[in-house]
Amino acid sequence: MTKKTACIPKLILIIGLAVLLSAEGFFAWRLYTLSGQQEQVKQDYTDINNITLGLMSVDNWKDKVANIVSHQVKHFKLTPKQKHSLQVEVEQIINALIDKAEALVNKPQKSLGAKIKQLAVKTFVKTDKIRAQVPTFARAIIAKVDNPKQKNQLSTLAMTKFNEAQHTGSLDSTHKANETLTEKMYRRYHVSSPDELDKQLSARLQIYRTDTFLYCFGMLICILIVLACWWFLRSRVDLHATLFIMSLLFAFILLSVGLTASMIEVDARIKSLDFVLLGEHVHFQNQVLFYESKSILGVVEVLFKQPAADSLAVGFLILCFSILFPVTKLTSTGIHLLSKRKLAENRIIKFFAFQSGKWSMADVIVIAILMTYIGLNGLLDSQLAALNIKTDDLTILTTNNTALQPGYIIFISFVLYGLILSTILKAITPYDAH
Repeated sequence: MTKKTACIPKLILIIGLAVLLSAEGFFAWRLYTLSGQQEQVKQDYTDINNITLGLMSVDNWKDKVANIVSHQVKHFKLTPKQKHSLQVEVEQIINALIDKAEALVNKPQKSLGAKIKQLAVKTFVKTDKIRAQVPTFARAIIAKVDNPKQKNQLSTLAMTKFNEAQHTGSLDSTHKANETLTEKMYRRYHVSSPDELDKQLSARLQIYRTDTFLYCFGMLICILIVLACWWFLRSRVDLHATLFIMSLLFAFILLSVGLTASMIEVDARIKSLDFVLLGEHVHFQNQVLFYESKSILGVVEVLFKQPAADSLAVGFLILCFSILFPVTKLTSTGIHLLSKRKLAENRIIKFFAFQSGKWSMADVIVIAILMTYIGLNGLLDSQLAALNIKTDDLTILTTNNTALQPGYIIFISFVLYGLILSTILKAITPYDAH
C-alpha cells in the first residue's frame, strides 16, 4: 500500500468526523443559547409572578378589595326579610326624631313670643298624622337606598375614599416600581395585559424546554456515533491517533456546554390560592415562592462575588478541580499521543493524562448535584405539602417544579465519555502509561 493510498482512509475519517463535529458544535451552540434564553424568560416569569408582587403586594390587594367593594355596593340587594328589618329600624329612628321634636315643642316657654310660636305649632302641626306617615317615609327611604342610580353614586363615593386612603408615600413608591416593571415586561414581549404576558412567557418556556432537550439528545447521538467508530475501527491502528484527537474535540465541546448551561432549576410556587372575602372569591395563581437556576460557572461566579473567605475557597476549589483539571487533562492526553517520547513521557504530562482523574472533582460534582436535587426535591415536596389546604372558604394548592436541566445531562456525559477516552488512551498509546 502506497503512502498516498494509506492517507485516503484517514482523510475520509477526518472529513466524516469534521462534519459530525460541526453538527455537535451547532447543537452545543443552540443548547447554550436556548439555555440562557430560557433562564432569562424564567427569571422574567418569576419577577412578574413573584409572591412579593402578588399575594404579598399591598397594591394588588388594593385592586382586588376595591373590585369587591365596588361590586358589593353596586349589586347590593335587600332581601324581603332584610327590608322588613330595615323598615322597623328606620321607623324607630323617625319616631325617635318625632318624640324629640315634640318634647322640644312642649317645653315650657317664658317669653310671650315663644309661647305664641309654641301655640301655633301645636295648632297646625299634628304629630299623630305625622306618626301615621312614618311607615310611608321609611319605605321611601329604603326605596331610595335600593335605587340602582343611588348605588352607583355610593359606589363611586366609596371607591374615591378608598383610593384616597391608599395614597401613602410607601404605597405610591411601591406601586410606581411595580408599574415600571410591568411596563418593561409589556414592551419586551409585545403584550398589553397580564394574561397575555403570562401566556406568552409560558408558551416560550415550553418551547425552550422542548428544544433544549432535543439539542441535548442530538449532542449525545453524535458522541454515540464517535464511540461506534472506535468499535468498528478498533483493529485499524493507523487511524487510532487521528480518531482520538477528533474524539478529544468532541469532549471539549461537551465540557464547555456542561460548564455553562444550566444544570439544576429550583422552583417552588403556590399554584393556586382561593378564598372567600365579603362573599366573593379572591384568586391568586402561580405565585413563585423561590426560583434559582445555575450552571457550574454560574456557581463559581456567585462564590467569587461573596466577601467571605470560605466562599472564595470553595469557589477556587471548584474552579481548579472541576474546570481547570478536566481541561488540562484533555489537553495533556492529546500532547501525550501526538508528541515524541521525551515530551510524551514528561512527568507532568503523564500525571495529567493518566493520574489526574482521581484528583478531578467532575464526578464528585455530578454526584453532589444529583444528591442536592434529590434532597431539595424531597424537602420542597414535604414543606409545600404542608401548605396545601382545601376547605369551603380556603383552597391552597402548591407545586414543586424543581428539575435537572440539560446542562447536567451533558456534564455527566462528559464525565463518562472522559473515562472511556482515558481507557482507550491506555490501550492505544505507544509510550509508557504508568
